[in-house]
Amino acid sequence: MINNISEDIVNKLLEDIKTDKIQKIVLGAVILIENNSPLLLKRTQNDFMGGLVELPSGTLEPQEDMIMGLIREVKEETGLDIKSIDFFIGSFDYLSSSGKKTRQINFKVTTYEKNIKLSEEHDNYFIYSINSKEYENLNISSKTKNIVEKAILLNNK
Repeated sequence: MINNISEDIVNKLLEDIKTDKIQKIVLGAVILIENNSPLLLKRTQNDFMGGLVELPSGTLEPQEDMIMGLIREVKEETGLDIKSIDFFIGSFDYLSSSGKKTRQINFKVTTYEKNIKLSEEHDNYFIYSINSKEYENLNISSKTKNIVEKAILLNNK
């Protein structure tokens, strides 16, 4: 696995988390599958934020480093193995189901295979161009859309 994320970037992210008194860290992955179309997952209705369409993402475990957490979460949520972590995209904050101040840190990643196997937290996945009507009709937050659009922009440079 190729990791293009420097230790300096990770240290700055962790420093900002302490400064901003973030209580929970979530790691998100933008995986571009076909013609720069992102892989998006739909949360099951009975889960926190049920029905929301999101990036493959999940909580960083205690004593786990950011890169290992990202690899684990992508595998757990999609069944995909990361080939490379290409670049840091950006982050956004929200309140978790337990009311914790949460920061989702997002990376652009490339995977080996395209055979998606969803976790129990998700009941569907989508791979739509961000310029399509289907993408526009998804129940996706503006924060997630911004991350996806930034990832595509940076990926095309």
